Order: sequence, then structure tokens, then C-alpha cells
Amino acid sequence: MLQVDLRELTRGPVETIGEIAESDPRLRDLDVALSGPVRVRGRLHAAGEGRFYWDARLETRVQGECRRCLEPVAVEVQAPIRALFVQGPEGEDDPEAYPVPEDATEIDLVPAVREELILGVPQFVQCREDCRGLCPQCGKNLNAGPCDCTPPADPRWTGLAALKRKQDER
Repeated sequence: MLQVDLRELTRGPVETIGEIAESDPRLRDLDVALSGPVRVRGRLHAAGEGRFYWDARLETRVQGECRRCLEPVAVEVQAPIRALFVQGPEGEDDPEAYPVPEDATEIDLVPAVREELILGVPQFVQCREDCRGLCPQCGKNLNAGPCDCTPPADPRWTGLAALKRKQDER
């Protein structure tokens, strides 16, 4: 239930429990691939005339790419949602609040879920903590084993190598 009838708030806080399918059009263009529904649980409170505070938590799984080896990785995402909804013209002027039309009888909580989901997804993911990544020369996944590339010479040692060659020539 992610649409709350404002009349329910006259009896006190309203429990909000809902699920948004990963294919829901309201979650398009997220720059993130959902691999399961977004589950939400929280409470919506009246916080004064035309003001409503929602304290909730979202949980889902997203599909990402390991930043080291580029393998697909499923990541659990959990994020708190603390949102203020303001009814009337004050809501449109407040950048920290979600506006609610003055004549509205319901509050749609999905815009807050969408925003917190975008903020809650980690920018970079790893398949595991000790991921060895890709070989910078041949591109082989080093988690599968070492490659046959010769390690590149460290340019900091070139002066010393030249001195050693001179000494060997004597």
C-alpha cells in the first residue's frame, strides 16, 4: 500500500507496507538494473496542517558489474526513507519536501521510494573483497588464475638497471 488515503490519518499513523515490481514504469530510467521487487515498510504520520512525515525502509536487489573484474554482481540494497510531504503551495516552494496538491485525497509514496533508491544504490560494487581484477595487458580475469604476461618493468628502476648493465660489461 504505497498510496495512502489522507482520511486514514485522522485515526493516527498509518502503516505502509508495499512492493513495487521491478518492471513498474515509475522505476524506469534509474541507471540501475533491479533484479527483484522493491519492498517498502514504514509509517506515515500527520505532522501539522497539510504536512505528513513518512519514516520507512526499502529493500531490494540490484544487478551491477564488479568494478575490478567486470563480472555481474547482485547487490542487496537497504535504505532508510525519511520524507516530508507538504500539501498546498508551500510544498512546491520547499525543495526538501514532496508536494501534494491542495485538493488531494491520497499521497503517492512512490516518488520518495524512487529517490531514496537512487541514492541508496552503491556507486561501485565488487564481486568480493579480495577480487584481483583484470590483467592490464591481456585483460584476463585474474580471479580465474594468473595470466602468461610478463610483468611490465617499473620505470623507477631503469637508472639502476642501466648501472648494472655497465657494471656487467666490465
